[in-house]
Amino acid sequence: MKQTISFVLNGSAVLIEADPARRALDVLREDLGLTGTKEGCGQGECGACSIIVDGVVKLSCLMTAAQLEGREIVTIEGVAADGELHPVQAAFVEHGAVQCGFCTPGMVISAVNFLEGNPEPSREEVREALSGNLCRCTGYQKIVDAVEGAAQKMRSGGQDG
Repeated sequence: MKQTISFVLNGSAVLIEADPARRALDVLREDLGLTGTKEGCGQGECGACSIIVDGVVKLSCLMTAAQLEGREIVTIEGVAADGELHPVQAAFVEHGAVQCGFCTPGMVISAVNFLEGNPEPSREEVREALSGNLCRCTGYQKIVDAVEGAAQKMRSGGQDG
């Protein structure tokens, strides 16, 4: 049985009719057309489906549609602003941290959220913050470099340091 679910998605109010037990991942991808959020494992192990819920990174494959009610949700589609890449997105490109790209949305979501709370992270803190996100293409070196580069740019107001 469907119910009305209301939440804020990437800054805009959303009102949808959905089965409350349906996965949030499926609602985002299939009902709302936000395909940047990926399904990797479907079991909460890979981080490809990461979204920000009320300022905290959550795995949308483990959330129900009902759990979106009244929340503020940010997906990868909501990270860029005014047609400009977020510094984390730009750093991923600049540092060659994107290979097949499947893990990238979850990595970016995790990094954006992490840097909001820790603008001057150590390399080890970056690794720990991204530890819930799996990448099968890289050795993570370029991803960690990208997050460090983004942090530096964000601290200097977006200017090269």
